[in-house]
Amino acid sequence: MQKINREDIHIISRHSNCTSTEIQEVLKNNIYSDVNSWKKFLQLFFISLGICFTTAGILFFFAYNWEKLHKFYKIGIIEGLIIITTLIVLFSKIKELFKNIILTGASILVGVLFAVFGQIYQTGANAYDFFLGWTMAITLWVVISNFAPLWLFFLTLINTTIILYSQQVASDWQDLFPLLLLFIVNTLFLISSIYISKIRQTTHQTWFTNLIALAACFIATIGISAGIFEDTDASFISLLLIVLLSYSLGIWYGHQSKNIFYFAIIAFSGIIMITSLLIQVSSEEAMIFLISLFIITSVTGTIKLLVDLQKKWNNA
Repeated sequence: MQKINREDIHIISRHSNCTSTEIQEVLKNNIYSDVNSWKKFLQLFFISLGICFTTAGILFFFAYNWEKLHKFYKIGIIEGLIIITTLIVLFSKIKELFKNIILTGASILVGVLFAVFGQIYQTGANAYDFFLGWTMAITLWVVISNFAPLWLFFLTLINTTIILYSQQVASDWQDLFPLLLLFIVNTLFLISSIYISKIRQTTHQTWFTNLIALAACFIATIGISAGIFEDTDASFISLLLIVLLSYSLGIWYGHQSKNIFYFAIIAFSGIIMITSLLIQVSSEEAMIFLISLFIITSVTGTIKLLVDLQKKWNNA
């Protein structure tokens, strides 16, 4: 059952004989946040802020006192913190949400431990090795916790590993192949997140999937726009075909879920791609003028279409 929103209440108020007092009561019960909601928000906000400040404090502690610490203390302190936080997560009786937040902080400390170890013993490993090891080390935590911010951090590590590997090792890759790989990884991650939520009949966090969709759309836009100005190769053709398929699925899913966000990012991504194509065709003054008209017209038309579509869904 879909939850009533503010627009629904306004529509009802315009087409019913409800008094202003009754409307305010409905808004208070269904829309406005009560004291308990604010308490929960502030509780989560401050504990998250505390974990962030604690982790940042540990980082600055090592940065400031680096040369004065013996290597035993450098590694021992971080390992001790990881063990303590892990024990808290495993054996304490605090809420699961707080455990997940603490586990996210512990996942960051794992990266700090690898960085300290690499600097002490000068392993000579590439940067991608560091992020790959970090990613593999926290994989089990990420899967077990199933915590959206930790999944997002995990995906960031994967993307960073791919980028660094393409720069430091895979020198024979085609220019657009890293972007093709990044787009596939992020898109599959997005599809899996939505699909698993449907199988488990749980509500996925909209901000989480929207952020991944935005990242995938950004990668696709950069890749195709850059490929337009380069010689056509297999990576560009593959990226173009996969993006067209993914964007079609995105529009279909956006319509099914009545999520205007997917329509918006795909539309503006398409405008940027078409603009790049027009610039590639010609950069003369007449073309620049036509491109300006195209951008103004397409952006205005897209915004109007999105507003009308949102109104249609709200009134349905």
